[in-house]
Amino acid sequence: MLFSVALRSVLVFQNSPLLDRVLLLLFLWLPALLADILYGRQLRWLAVLSISMEFLLTQYLLLVTQTDFFAFLFAIPCMQVMQRFSYKAATALVALSTLLIFLTLLQPYSLPFSLATAVVYFGGSLFLVTYIESIRRAGAIEEQQQVLAMQLKQANDQMVLYSSQRKQLAAVRERQRLVRELHDSVTQTIFSMTLTTQSALMLLDHDRNQVAVLLDRLDHLTHNVLTEMQILISRLGPESLTANGFTGAILEHIAERGRIDNLSVQLEVSGVQPLTAMEEQGLFRIVQEGLNNVVKHAGAAQAVVRLHLEGQPYLEVEDYGIGFDPQLVHPGSGMGLANMKDRAREIGWSLCVKSSPGNGTRIQVWKETGG
Repeated sequence: MLFSVALRSVLVFQNSPLLDRVLLLLFLWLPALLADILYGRQLRWLAVLSISMEFLLTQYLLLVTQTDFFAFLFAIPCMQVMQRFSYKAATALVALSTLLIFLTLLQPYSLPFSLATAVVYFGGSLFLVTYIESIRRAGAIEEQQQVLAMQLKQANDQMVLYSSQRKQLAAVRERQRLVRELHDSVTQTIFSMTLTTQSALMLLDHDRNQVAVLLDRLDHLTHNVLTEMQILISRLGPESLTANGFTGAILEHIAERGRIDNLSVQLEVSGVQPLTAMEEQGLFRIVQEGLNNVVKHAGAAQAVVRLHLEGQPYLEVEDYGIGFDPQLVHPGSGMGLANMKDRAREIGWSLCVKSSPGNGTRIQVWKETGG
């Protein structure tokens, strides 16, 4: 726009003494324009000074030359105000420059001509200002989208990290549980086997009849170790859940406990409300732990597993053994109650143990309403 006005000035004033003054005033635009372009965003006061200088130069050119085409130079500071400040400020400057154009051109030209020039300028400048505002808003929206995309990526990365940490934590808990099981059962039995073997070796040359008794005991302990290892190994693989379904996996485990431990377990299922895969896995582990406690601690040959899948779902593992006082059970006692509570909490269920000496034990797990 500035170059076009300069070229027009040369053509119009080529034979006029005003040409040198006009070109000088137009040349003074360049430092003001460059200062705003280079430093206007960082230094607001410099932007105000540069735009004001451009505005005053335009008005001076109008007054000196009394020529209408200089009026369109007002559009340049108006667009700069739009870029540096606000839409309202730019609109106000467009209105002020329109008024100055009308008043300045009113004397050398007729009223209709000056009014038409002012209206044309106003419409053109307002269009440019509105166009710049739309571009700025589009840029702001794009920046917001980029920020949202970055936040979404960060949230996704955090979710992936959280999921990985949960898997690692689950693996650590499973290893800790297996360590406790090995310590509570297999390790102690192997220690007893070691003592029995040493005793048999000591009596080998003195009392062979007693050695036979010790060997029978060693054979019994070996059978117990194999049984415990089979149980632990069966707990490592959840394939049965996916192959035969939740209740099918429970029935297989019940059959296994009956074959290995002579434990008779009755399964009672009511309702068909679906469970999530995580809920099925957690409840299956609780059934395993509960039946393991029946074998190891209850002194009972029978137990019942109740699975209620309608209304408020719940699971119960009940035996008719010797029972115990839950208040006297300490962490690390080997009964796996803490493990079962952790598994229930992981799937959003609640667990409690009801027992008393001589009255058996009932493990209850239920899903909270609305959970």
